[in-house]
Amino acid sequence: MALGFAAVDGAGGRDPGGTPMVVEQLPPAARARLVAIAEDVPLIEAGWLLGAGTDLVVARAPDGTLAGVVTKTGVVARIARCEGGGCLVAASLAMTRDVVSRRPGDGLHEVWDRMKARGVKNVPVIDDEARPIGLLNARDVLQVLLHEAEDGEALPRDHVMGLGYR
Repeated sequence: MALGFAAVDGAGGRDPGGTPMVVEQLPPAARARLVAIAEDVPLIEAGWLLGAGTDLVVARAPDGTLAGVVTKTGVVARIARCEGGGCLVAASLAMTRDVVSRRPGDGLHEVWDRMKARGVKNVPVIDDEARPIGLLNARDVLQVLLHEAEDGEALPRDHVMGLGYR
């Protein structure tokens, strides 16, 4: 599945025709990047999943909805304070519950603005039932916005050169 755009009413980027754009489909990397666990698994299991290339693990509630995220920082902070059997606590004790999440229909600029405002580089993407379906990275959004800006610059240049009417 490729990254695509759909025209809708509302904020977001704009396609070359000036129509607002939203993320219609997740990039394959966003789906593949999603690493999810049940919120009650031992923290050590979440820690094992946070290897190279995995910045955070999405924790799911028993009903499959987004419960929170577990980060490397959260795991290290919790393990640094544990002793003996305390190291086998549930991942939910180290997860962040106040999570920035987005939906596939959110506008690209809205997604980027929210990421900047909260200082996060990864945002879980959830479906209409709040179930995690992907993990959007700031790089994903920036690449699309950069491509959009490049396309936007080409239109006036093509118009001035008479290429827009062929």
